[in-house]
Amino acid sequence: MFEDLLRRWDGEHVVIRYDEATGAWIFVCVHSTKLGPAMGGTRLKTYDGPHDALDDGLRLAAGMTRKLAVLGLPCGGGKAVLAVPEIPAGDGRRRLLERYGELIESLGGSYVTGPDVNTREEDMDVVGSRTAHVFFRSLGNGGSGDPSVHTALGVFHGIRATLAHAFGSEDPAGRTVLVQGTGAVGAKLTRLLLDAGAVVLVSDVDEERARATGAQPVDPDTALELECDVYAPCALGATLNAESIPRLRCRIVAGGANNQLATPQDGERLRGAGILYAPDYVINGGGALHGIGLERLGWDPDRLEREVAGIGERLAGIYRQAEAAGITTSDAAERLAAERLAAS
Repeated sequence: MFEDLLRRWDGEHVVIRYDEATGAWIFVCVHSTKLGPAMGGTRLKTYDGPHDALDDGLRLAAGMTRKLAVLGLPCGGGKAVLAVPEIPAGDGRRRLLERYGELIESLGGSYVTGPDVNTREEDMDVVGSRTAHVFFRSLGNGGSGDPSVHTALGVFHGIRATLAHAFGSEDPAGRTVLVQGTGAVGAKLTRLLLDAGAVVLVSDVDEERARATGAQPVDPDTALELECDVYAPCALGATLNAESIPRLRCRIVAGGANNQLATPQDGERLRGAGILYAPDYVINGGGALHGIGLERLGWDPDRLEREVAGIGERLAGIYRQAEAAGITTSDAAERLAAERLAAS
């Protein structure tokens, strides 16, 4: 079932476990430990099948390697996916997470995890009851708490830097931004943009959640076709593809979702359409800076704020390199990550 995916993957190893009690497939994908222990979130999600879950984990793990390399952090990349028949709750959820924590502990520190889609700091408390190799536990349990505030702040700084490159001014005031997905990151990003004077449209399958942001909700089915300055994908990945890119009516794509490009060729499609793309694993690195900086590197809050603001500076450098070399911004980001890995 998994052979083709694993043959094509350039990572180090994958640990696969079937949890009979819940029917969950657990995939721990360690892409690289070249710069240090592999770090990445735990995604709890339903999939069409375990093959799709493994594919998601492999792609996300590789993205984490690039993200942490570009951010200059002493860590490798990984990702864990818990593919469940339905999202568990109560005691069933707790027991699954405890067994998952025991699996993480058995890896001896080669993989360190944190929250991702459908997991949160309370879940990391449960995982942390079985292993020390976990980030983002609640503050009361010795962790650094919710990272979404710094993920959103990093995206906000990234949007400002991208506006500056595209329009000559970083000021979001008066700019129209479409935020797709109003979960933890998207809602906080929306508030930052509204406070900065932007005109914010929000798209979410949960209309009530979209309205709660205070921005203008739009129909998710037609949102991509709306004219705006910035499209900020903050939900699940692969929204940028051969079908969707021709429908975009924006000058910039800059958002917090992972794996925004469905294929590497989509970076060239965006460039051909005249759309400036902020590589996802660069702009959404604020959460990683939060956890690794505070919990592993001993940063104080002021240092963390400076590092998160630096996401904008990294993006500005990537845009300059892309223009100078005549390549896509996604390729320029790949080069930067490869240089860091090669120098280690």
